[in-house]
Parts: sequence; structure tokens; C-alpha cells
Amino acid sequence: MLEVSNLHVKYGNIEALHGISFHVDEGEMVALLGANGAGKSTTLMSIMRLPPPEGPQVTKGEIRFNGVDLLPVAAHILIVKYGVGLVPEGRHIFGNLTVFENLKLATYARKDKDQIEKDYERVFSLFPRLADRRWQRGDLLSGGEQQMLAIGRAFMSGVRFVLLDEPSMGLSPLLMLELFRVLKELNESGTTILVVEQNARIALKYAHRAYVLEAGKIVLEGAAEALADNPEIQKAYLG
Repeated sequence: MLEVSNLHVKYGNIEALHGISFHVDEGEMVALLGANGAGKSTTLMSIMRLPPPEGPQVTKGEIRFNGVDLLPVAAHILIVKYGVGLVPEGRHIFGNLTVFENLKLATYARKDKDQIEKDYERVFSLFPRLADRRWQRGDLLSGGEQQMLAIGRAFMSGVRFVLLDEPSMGLSPLLMLELFRVLKELNESGTTILVVEQNARIALKYAHRAYVLEAGKIVLEGAAEALADNPEIQKAYLG
């Protein structure tokens, strides 16, 4: 579904990714692991075609989605036409809007009204806390609830391929588990997921495969279960 080949990107004169290659097949949940500064978020921003200065500049390589070259595609077209969406680090919900208003905004470009209503029900079923707080302002939600809203908002935009950037950041262990169980359920119901995650233990528990980034290069890859048993991964990430 997604194929990244020999990708080089930079911010200004500083190269952040040094020729990484990886793929995500339809129906998979794939994790990108690595320490701060490894290039994980840069990878997601490159895929989403976010323009500089927030997004990096691709200097070499290819990003293809179902065979289509994404390099000339604008971010909003990527969402509307190709069904690829990003849940950014830090959530970035609209704090002055209610939960329902945040979700409704995500449906702006959609025309399938009947399916939109079903998707509201689906989001509130996946995240009962959001159903209970649907008329509450976003800035009054807890950190975990805001993360649920950010994921629900991506789902409401009608995407079928979701990129998640550090979804467990700042969450309690209990909320972290709850969140990844929902991601697994979304994945099993047809949503393909690429997740950037510092918590390697939980990512490897729920993902099918994983790649490990270090200093802008992929240094390890494989089935999640095999990587969890890898001594290098255990020493560096699992304790």
C-alpha cells in the first residue's frame, strides 16, 4: 500500500533522513521505533507532504501509495483523494470547540452523509468517553481523552491509512493499553496503520512488523515478535 524507497530529506542544509526504505502492506499495523531525533516524525511529515518550514524537503527517493507517486501531491489532496491521514504528535485538537464539533470539522470534504453518521457511531463506540463528553470543550478533556479525539477526528475524515505520531505520549499505562487496543480493533476492521512510538514494548505487542530508526537510517526491521526477542532491541528499548 505504501512504499518508501531511498528517501533523503533535509531541513535547510541539514539532512535528517539518509536513504531510508520501507513498506506497509494493506491491512497491516507497522511501527517505527527509535529514540528522540532518530527521524520518526520527519518520516511521517515527508509521507504526508507537509510543506516547509514545518515539513522537511525531500531531496531524493520515492514515496508511493498504491503505485501513485506522492511527491507532487499536496497534503489536503492526500487526505481527500487517497485517504491518508495524520494524527500528529501533541494532538492539535481545537480546544475552543466541543468534541462533536472537532469530529464534524473532519467531515468537511466528505459527501457520503449516510456513512458519516455511521462513522460518528463507530467513533463513539470505540471511545465511550468521547460519547459521554461529546458536548464538552476540547481543552477541558484529559490528555488521554484528547488523544482519543485526535484519533477519532482522523477516522471521521474518511481515511483508510492512518499515520500516528507518538500516540501514547503523556498517557498513563492503563490509558496507553486502552488506546492500543482500540488501534488494534481499527486495524482489524480494515484501517491500515503506521505508528511512530517511543514505547517499543507496547508497539511490538500490537504491531505486525516494525522498523528501527537511528540517526536517520533504518538499522533493524522484521516481524514485531522477532524484534521483541532481539537482544539489541531488549537492551536499547525494553530494559
